[in-house]
Amino acid sequence: MDKYAIILAAGKGSRMKSKRDDISKVSFPILGQPLVKYVINALKPIGFKEMVAVVGFGGKTSEQIVKDECKVVWQNEQKGSGHAVMMANGELEGKEGETIVCCGDTPLLTTATLSFLFECHEKEHNSLTVMTSILEDPFGYGRIYKENGCVTKIIEQKDCSEEEKKINEVNAGVYVFDNKELFEALKHITTNNAAGEYYLTDVISLFAKKGLKVGSYAVKDVDETLGVNDRYQLSVAAKILQRRINKALMVSGVSIEDPENTYIAPSVKIGADSIIKPGCYIMGDTTIGEENVIGPNTYLENVVIGDLNEIVYSHLADTKVGNKTTLGPYLRTRKNVVIADEAHIGNFNELKNVNFGDGSKCAHLSYLGDANIGAHVNVGCGTIIANYDGVNKFHSDIGDNVFLGSGSTIISPIKVGDGAFIAAGSTINEDIPSGDMAIARSRQTNKPGYAKVLHEKALSKKNNK
Repeated sequence: MDKYAIILAAGKGSRMKSKRDDISKVSFPILGQPLVKYVINALKPIGFKEMVAVVGFGGKTSEQIVKDECKVVWQNEQKGSGHAVMMANGELEGKEGETIVCCGDTPLLTTATLSFLFECHEKEHNSLTVMTSILEDPFGYGRIYKENGCVTKIIEQKDCSEEEKKINEVNAGVYVFDNKELFEALKHITTNNAAGEYYLTDVISLFAKKGLKVGSYAVKDVDETLGVNDRYQLSVAAKILQRRINKALMVSGVSIEDPENTYIAPSVKIGADSIIKPGCYIMGDTTIGEENVIGPNTYLENVVIGDLNEIVYSHLADTKVGNKTTLGPYLRTRKNVVIADEAHIGNFNELKNVNFGDGSKCAHLSYLGDANIGAHVNVGCGTIIANYDGVNKFHSDIGDNVFLGSGSTIISPIKVGDGAFIAAGSTINEDIPSGDMAIARSRQTNKPGYAKVLHEKALSKKNNK
């Protein structure tokens, strides 16, 4: 039977207290990934013929997040959950199959639980199955009211009788419907309520009155049903996801020394026997190989790292790292950096758009931008590749086995041939052929006794202020 999904992602999220009108609630991130993306990723493995995302407030932001995997429909006026589902009429009305409806602000749902919901729906031959939670204290939640084992309605807290308040099975806000019956029932719900909105839950009584079977599926882990309505709940969900992700990595063979203070995005892959030290943030599409030591206090985003590397106290983004390198402390890389095998880049260096060759070294205090740097190059302390003239960026090529003396400045664009030697303190603005030595500095002049004169002049200026 064909399966369809409707993800409700149109809400404003007033309780998030954002002053921006281009940010939807479902676009708020946890570990670098928007809330709604967690929902999509939980749904995808089930296999849907069609997934529809309903966007509204901040919809352009939401659309960019979901458009690659969902058809997007708009709810330009927020008139309730039932109204939001109506927006999918043009995509799904009249189609045979099963449709799951869930909210885009429920990032803790898992594929396993959603699959069990479908299995329950099909096994029980339901026309509608409501996901529920069993709570010790159900105060504030809509109660699941049943007759003869079937759900007939959901009763909100304010409308419960004393007896109904004792019901501890509550609505979790996820539903599987017979698709054709869903869109037929939506034609008959009304706004006759205090809020003047179309409630999706009104469909339940319509199904029951029509004699259609309505069942429930109680989740085993009530944390999965947590919705995010404010920034505190965002932090609660983030902590649960952090623990899930870190646990999965640790049981797969990764050592995370302090899981409570290590933050890893759900898309990250890490190989066995790698060690992640405290204070690391590993974000985006990052892949880390085997037997690496990362951290402490290292930030990685969209980085691909080979095996047997050591990276400490550093910030790497959009970077590829080979094998057996030592990087940091206090290295920053950005914008398409490639670091080859057995390289060493040490304290307080920055690289941007650089290919850094096999076995090359840059021990400390250098900026290297827009350059190819060959194999077995020694970059002396304080070397600068001056790649910007205030308008344009320029590229330089440094060959293999080159020695860049301390305090060198390379004014791009130039080419330095293999085996060249640049004397310390040189400013280079012309190409250097292979095997040549370049010296570009003025001749030193010593003035006997003049240091004392300068000192006395300085004291005089100070005293006259």
